[in-house]
Amino acid sequence: MKRIIAMIAVLALILGLCACGKSVDASKDEEKVKEAGVLKVGMECAYAPFNWTQDDDSNGAVKIANAEGYANGYDVQIAKKVAEKIGVDLEIYAYEWDALIPAVQSGTLDCIIAGMSPTEDRKEEIDFSSNYYVSNLVVITKKDSAYASAKSLGDLAGAKISAQDGTFHAQALTQIKDVKSSVMKDFTMLYTAVTAGTIDGYIAEEPTALQVCGNNDALTYVKLINNDTGFECTEGDTAIAVGLRKGSPLKEKASAAVDSISTEERSEIMENMVKLAPAEE
Repeated sequence: MKRIIAMIAVLALILGLCACGKSVDASKDEEKVKEAGVLKVGMECAYAPFNWTQDDDSNGAVKIANAEGYANGYDVQIAKKVAEKIGVDLEIYAYEWDALIPAVQSGTLDCIIAGMSPTEDRKEEIDFSSNYYVSNLVVITKKDSAYASAKSLGDLAGAKISAQDGTFHAQALTQIKDVKSSVMKDFTMLYTAVTAGTIDGYIAEEPTALQVCGNNDALTYVKLINNDTGFECTEGDTAIAVGLRKGSPLKEKASAAVDSISTEERSEIMENMVKLAPAEE
């Protein structure tokens, strides 16, 4: 199924780029969305508890427009609020991580709500709304691992630690002294590697670690605190925001939607999504 989703995503991106051969004015994005009556949001649909794929529409899931299945997760719930703020329906599209930004730049997608951090590099390519989540970076490992009792980043020196390619997690790897691993394509590969014992652990957001370890008694995670016992990073690295085309007026609406969600409500949504997220296969 993931191969099919990937193929569809790539095809959709190519068609979108072709259709947008002429530069489309980003200032017309809101007008375009309202005229169409839908907000097209991209995400991987494979990064629980932020987003995942399930078989039905239970617990507020949304049908994936370009693939089989329904999308759910923290990102989906935020996307609903953004679409509601704009006054249109929501459409979710499954894309591979590296295809998300090009799809927004081309106008194929209206925005990205995919657990994406507003790093300085990404800000050069697209705009971001206000942050809708900020998390600590942690390391998922086996309970019987020699690194399960680690209390700080220094305790992970020399370990085989990995991270997802194309994310800040991959950059954070270099902060572990004498690290003996490299990046992998996605979180499914990382999960498979740590459960098989081919790596000692992998970097993840704390909500992801809560979901993964809650569904697998053999796993735990090193509870690191950013810029203290853990990785050195800015809020832009560990925060999560809505990604939009440069100059898009949708940024204001997305920020307004995000800002209207209280800290307590965000925590409640995340706690609920952690409980509902499916176990890794």
